[in-house]
Amino acid sequence: MNEITVDSILETVRNLRWGWISVLDILLVTAVIFAVFLLIRGTRAVQVLRGLVVIALAVLVLASIPGLIAFRSLVNTILPVLLISIPIIFQPELRRALERIGRSGRYLRFWRQNEINPMITAVKEACLRLSQRRHGALITFERDTGLQEYIDSGIAMNADISAELLLTIFNKHTELHDGAVIIRGEKLAAAACVMPLSTSSLSDRQMGLRHRAALGISEVSDAVTVVVSEETGQVSITHNGRFIVRRLEPSRLDEVLHTMLTGSTSLKNNPIKPDSPSKDGPKGGVL
Repeated sequence: MNEITVDSILETVRNLRWGWISVLDILLVTAVIFAVFLLIRGTRAVQVLRGLVVIALAVLVLASIPGLIAFRSLVNTILPVLLISIPIIFQPELRRALERIGRSGRYLRFWRQNEINPMITAVKEACLRLSQRRHGALITFERDTGLQEYIDSGIAMNADISAELLLTIFNKHTELHDGAVIIRGEKLAAAACVMPLSTSSLSDRQMGLRHRAALGISEVSDAVTVVVSEETGQVSITHNGRFIVRRLEPSRLDEVLHTMLTGSTSLKNNPIKPDSPSKDGPKGGVL
């Protein structure tokens, strides 16, 4: 097996013979790079990848200058180490990419209308009352990516979903209120679940562990998570590693959840809008 060095890369470029095979080779490499970009688009890995590309181009240019023997030797020494470290640096993004590739369709799990409508109504009613009472809540909807490891970290329930049950779970005086509720299909699978905390920087100081947990589970799965702020009572939704909406209009919670869980496109003509800020009540301030 030939060792990958700067010399071998430069030699390959010099000896490149243009023909249809070479064109096909370049097209395949371009397609792979483009596919990688699509998979990591919108993540922090994009900035890291840009930096690596700039450094790699600069190193190749400098290494091609005759006489820089010591520099070329140094690069040849550290290049294999860099190639090994790339999968470690991009581990979260690679995991998400492999999960995305492994899905046979946009969503593998579809809720039937007679299941999803009562479930969303119950979640909406509970969130509205929790918001008014300033009780924090974290409700995660499992989709294609399995959340069994997080379900196992909590208290198994496998219960029918109702507003009263959610209000009881997230009551400040119960032992279950600090964790997350995970909904699988039409059942409340578990409560008091421990979610991974996001390492992303949060701009708002009033965002606490619930918001980090909501963002964290969206970074490692395709789950949709509703978070109610204990500080302000505001409702937010996370998905795909970011907050889809903050300061959500309570009257639209059911519409947004229905759209995200069924994949409908109704929100394209009626975009999600945050509540107008005010100085008091659940609609004011930040999360």
